Amino acid sequence: MKQLNEKKELKKNCRIIFLHHSTGRIISNGGKSRIRILSRLLMQKTFVSNWFTHYNKLNKTKYKIDEYYFPKSKTYGWNNYPYDYYNIWVKNAGNKDYKKEPTLEILTKKYDLIIFKHCFPVSTILEDINKPDIESSEKRLENYKLQYLALRSKFQEYPNTKFLLWTGPAMVESQTNKEQATAAKSFFDWVKNEWCTQTDNIFIWDFYHLETDGALYMNPEFA
Repeated sequence: MKQLNEKKELKKNCRIIFLHHSTGRIISNGGKSRIRILSRLLMQKTFVSNWFTHYNKLNKTKYKIDEYYFPKSKTYGWNNYPYDYYNIWVKNAGNKDYKKEPTLEILTKKYDLIIFKHCFPVSTILEDINKPDIESSEKRLENYKLQYLALRSKFQEYPNTKFLLWTGPAMVESQTNKEQATAAKSFFDWVKNEWCTQTDNIFIWDFYHLETDGALYMNPEFA
């Protein structure tokens, strides 16, 4: 699994975007507390953007990070699973938004590093039926892998852009079952050990492992 090394991989004036849903917004805000939310409203800056401001001063860099709900509930719909990234970035690629969501042709003109993550239902994986279908939104390993392979090929069209994927969020044991949890771990292991190794511009941040400590379920202390 490749790690993103700042000195070798990022320019000092790197432009970054973090694409996420609700958990990503909480992380950007630095937590759920009312004080942090109020400070965001007053300062129009997130905890993470403030962290980058401080980092830039110390290290003489000019990293700028934006965060963005992707995709939004309107018009595309509140879904950001492998199918949806494939649908917006591969199937409907081009220089125009797709259902008001930016394609890679648009994002790569503005950003040097694109960070993206899935919502936790990505781990509610159904059993394979031995009919892999890249056009299917059903959450099955056989579909996920086809969609990720298509995304990897698309990312390779932009060698000057870095892509940083968070492995998917884990679920607590009471909200899933052993079969789904095993399938989720299998997929994220494949992402780290096979999918990510075939290109120079894709990197992984192993959020799943941090949440599970290497087990099948989210550590209850983190839930």
